[in-house]
Amino acid sequence: MSGHSTDFEGNIFEAIESAILEAIPGAKIQVMGEGGHFKIAVISEAFEGKRMLQKQRMVLQSIKHLMDGMQAPVHAVDQLMTFTPDEV
Repeated sequence: MSGHSTDFEGNIFEAIESAILEAIPGAKIQVMGEGGHFKIAVISEAFEGKRMLQKQRMVLQSIKHLMDGMQAPVHAVDQLMTFTPDEV
């Protein structure tokens, strides 16, 4: 992973988690990464009955504002794992 220039100030891990929790209350979230590239795992009952693509869209939509612009703090989500509690 190469460095990624950003004008974001603050804790990006907390910002990602907070944005996901706002969209998917009660979710359990793990975020790892650096240099603008992240791996995200989300466990939520809100995913029940949804297809993988629907679940991933829910998460990506929630962090869209962190991915917008040339100097966005999230350059890429290299791995996105979404599970219901029963799948864990």
